[in-house]
Amino acid sequence: MNGLLHQSLLDPALGLAPEDYSLLTDLYQLTMSACYAGEGLDQRMASFELFARRLPEGFGYLVAMGLSQALDYLEQFRFSAVQIEALRQTGLFDQAPDRFWSLLMEGGFTGDVWAVPEGTAVFANEPMLRVEAPLWQAQVVETYLLNTLNYQTLIATRAARLRDVAGPEAMLLEFGTRRAFSHQGSLWAARAALAGGLTATSNVLAALKLGQKPVGTMAHALVMAIAAIEGTEDDAFEAFHRYFPGAPLLIDTYDTVAAAQRLAAQGTGLAGVRLDSGDLAALSRQVRSHLPDTPIFASGDLDECALVQLQRDGAVIDGFGFGTKLVTGSPVNGVYKLVDIDNIPVMKESSGKLTYPGRKQIFRRVVDGESVHDRLALAVEATESNETALLQMVMHDGKRIKSTEPVDVIARRTATSVAQLPASVRDVDAPADYPVALSNGLRRLTETTRRTRS
Repeated sequence: MNGLLHQSLLDPALGLAPEDYSLLTDLYQLTMSACYAGEGLDQRMASFELFARRLPEGFGYLVAMGLSQALDYLEQFRFSAVQIEALRQTGLFDQAPDRFWSLLMEGGFTGDVWAVPEGTAVFANEPMLRVEAPLWQAQVVETYLLNTLNYQTLIATRAARLRDVAGPEAMLLEFGTRRAFSHQGSLWAARAALAGGLTATSNVLAALKLGQKPVGTMAHALVMAIAAIEGTEDDAFEAFHRYFPGAPLLIDTYDTVAAAQRLAAQGTGLAGVRLDSGDLAALSRQVRSHLPDTPIFASGDLDECALVQLQRDGAVIDGFGFGTKLVTGSPVNGVYKLVDIDNIPVMKESSGKLTYPGRKQIFRRVVDGESVHDRLALAVEATESNETALLQMVMHDGKRIKSTEPVDVIARRTATSVAQLPASVRDVDAPADYPVALSNGLRRLTETTRRTRS
């Protein structure tokens, strides 16, 4: 490849800037778009819906998240002359029609987007988002949309489950930056965790960008370093408090209970102590006996199932920090499927991968503020008594029509939405399947579409 590509795009560090977003896609999105252009289909209006066919194992629901970043991406979607030249230089598109290159040069996303508000609980086969745009545009954006919605939905759902188990008063902290799959992933994870119900994050950049105050304590390294040079663990605590008076202390570097006894004897006010290892339930009770008025925090590969077990074991812990198991784990396997082309409903009929045809809407009815009844229907169908349509238009002609919501607003929606679900669906040990009803109209269209394709 010539110098233009090397000078303008080559970056072994794989840094990412907003102007790179359009190329952050799978090759087949571009090859399909070239084919659409060659066959004269590129401007046909298409509708794609993003949904999870099935939930991750052990999950009874999902909390939709990532819409804000998806809309940011769509607003900035365009190809620069350098990017187009780089694609030409790959040689992969030597037979692509001229029309394909014209589309890339024109650039820009001009479609409409419908989505459920972030923080809304959804179930399998319910669309979190629908894109209605010229076919080539709707196709190329698939990869990025799945990337941001799948990951943030996973983190938000885990955060909501943690909050549901811990209760509304517990301090729940996101400590996952070092375990997230990338620097970008760490920012998305922090945002999704806060919007899903966690109290704060230790990620300084994420916190400041979101208008939050970062949180944290200390690491074992500080205790070991100062103790080795100055003599004792207490020397480390005193040194830390010289610069951060009363700040929480990590007390399990050597002997947790002995450290708690010494702190109690000193009688100094503490914002808290943190336990990061050992039998957390037993240690918390011993520490509480010495420091009855000091908040106790715990961390160390915790998740919602561990919280349930700690409660059963009689732990007396006021707050928790979550890292690896919050920001990693079984993914949300969301998919993005064509459901309509030029007002012709389409569906996939592969074994185990069936999709429902046509543009759809989720109609939700909440009874007595706590019992949710969902009906998956065609978008053209009318609401029934006491139903609310969840999918809302959020972008028109490539322009946002709703402003970005603060994470605390989304977090309140998450709490309300999850609280309305049946306790059996919210259970973290063995959640019950939630039966989403299909409307008569959707059933009929599915049968008709199948017969048409037979």
